[in-house]
Amino acid sequence: MTSSNPLTDRLGIQPIIQAPMAGVATPELAAAVSNAGGLGSLGIGASGVDKARAMIERTRALTPRPFHVNVFCHAPAVRDPAREATWLSHLAPLFREYDREPPAGLDEIYRSFVEDEAAFEMLLETRPAVVSFHFGLPSEARIRALHEAGIYTLATATSLQEARGIQARGVDAIVAQGDEAGGHRGCFDPAADDERLSTSVLVRRLVREMDLPIVAAGGIMDGQGIRSALALGACAAQLGTAFLLCPESAANEGYRAALKSERAETTRMTTALSGRPARGILNRLMRHAEASSDATTGATTRTMPPAYPLAYDAAKRLNAAAAERGDHDFAAHWAGQGAPLARELPAGELVSRLLQEWQGDA
Repeated sequence: MTSSNPLTDRLGIQPIIQAPMAGVATPELAAAVSNAGGLGSLGIGASGVDKARAMIERTRALTPRPFHVNVFCHAPAVRDPAREATWLSHLAPLFREYDREPPAGLDEIYRSFVEDEAAFEMLLETRPAVVSFHFGLPSEARIRALHEAGIYTLATATSLQEARGIQARGVDAIVAQGDEAGGHRGCFDPAADDERLSTSVLVRRLVREMDLPIVAAGGIMDGQGIRSALALGACAAQLGTAFLLCPESAANEGYRAALKSERAETTRMTTALSGRPARGILNRLMRHAEASSDATTGATTRTMPPAYPLAYDAAKRLNAAAAERGDHDFAAHWAGQGAPLARELPAGELVSRLLQEWQGDA
């Protein structure tokens, strides 16, 4: 394909972006994707600054090609002691199954990039080719500083309103995240109404309304999906779940087993694991959180998790307790609706296969 593409031409890549997937994407995965012609990615939102710097330096040692670093821009959690205590009480029976008491309190385990000066300075020093924003946006001053450092910027939108905000803030391109996508939705305000548009509808709306390049994300697992996204007007496709079974990913054996089983057929959008909407393979914690019965009236009620990332602290502690007994049914196995289509291939080979399929050669 020879037509001008403002995103791929600028970065010198094929129109395939590996989603950053904090906690699962590794330097080895990112480098393999970039070396194969795509844009490899790292998610550092769940990492401290020193670990994030080491990941970036390791990736740079493995590839001379551009790669992408993603940061979380969520609003810091608003503490609600009563809600947090109620949630821990709701989870207490699960903890006790594993001879543990629920924690006395919850920690804000991930710091937002919007208030993390050290992470910002680290990115200016290491200068990855691309930095992207999830859950919101940093200040105009920070975006301008990244641009002045020669860094291309992306931001996730789940709606037209969010896309307008991204364009107004001066970001270079928009990742249109459809409802099919695995992992956390990038919505700016998780309490706001969410139309949960499909990837195809969201891409078409943003292509029509926005002046920026659009990246399609959600439910894309093969070259045919990439071709469809580009036909809708996207400049590139971002794939996450498609790369989970690659040997270079950090997905553990329990995660891989779930993806290769019938469980991958059922994903659920939930706030139960982290406090923010996210799509993953249905597990016991999701089921427990969806409903409970009042012992007196028999009425079904919902207990709401605390804010992100406080709820995540509870879920991770519960999963750790269960995992010690070999039970992985509380793990956050993030995956999109295309999970059953995942292929167990080395990342470079998968990118080559995707390119062949997209170009109609396979």
